[in-house]
Amino acid sequence: MKLWSTFCMFILLLAPAVQSNAQNTPCSGKMGGVSHCKDGKFVCKNGKISRSKKTCR
Repeated sequence: MKLWSTFCMFILLLAPAVQSNAQNTPCSGKMGGVSHCKDGKFVCKNGKISRSKKTCR
């Protein structure tokens, strides 16, 4: 039981650190990542323009 409690505490302490490493970047997820820039906007690898408010050069 003590081992189980220690394991649960470890997971609870580790979860926020893992979450903080996640980044919300332009064209993330199903968009496939950034392909290139066009007129200050990110063009994703799937061909769509990112809705990100960030600009690129």
